[in-house]
Amino acid sequence: MSDLAPILQGFFTDRLARQKKASPNTVTAYRDTCRLLVSFAQAKTGKAPSKLSLADLDTTLIGAFLQHLEDDRGNGTATRNARLAAIHSLFSYAAPRAPEHAAVISQVLAIPPRRRERA
Repeated sequence: MSDLAPILQGFFTDRLARQKKASPNTVTAYRDTCRLLVSFAQAKTGKAPSKLSLADLDTTLIGAFLQHLEDDRGNGTATRNARLAAIHSLFSYAAPRAPEHAAVISQVLAIPPRRRERA
């Protein structure tokens, strides 16, 4: 098992459910983001989801994932930013639990949201 699996489990059971008391809609949105991200990472790295590590989810992969959301899935800026917020939340949770990945985590947390163009 990789270091990503227990962090994902703790993020949903401890952070979202217990600490934040997140609404079911928030949990669903964050779950969908994680599913999309893990599937995308599997396709890019060739690793099974159970073998993925936090180190695999670096800024290059996250940036490509965000671009994939806009280009291939047709998501707008608001959806891209919502997915990025979920990723930021996951990596903030992971920071004290995986200090060996501090460099990758800090780089991902530094990815800024995209500014929205208003009509």
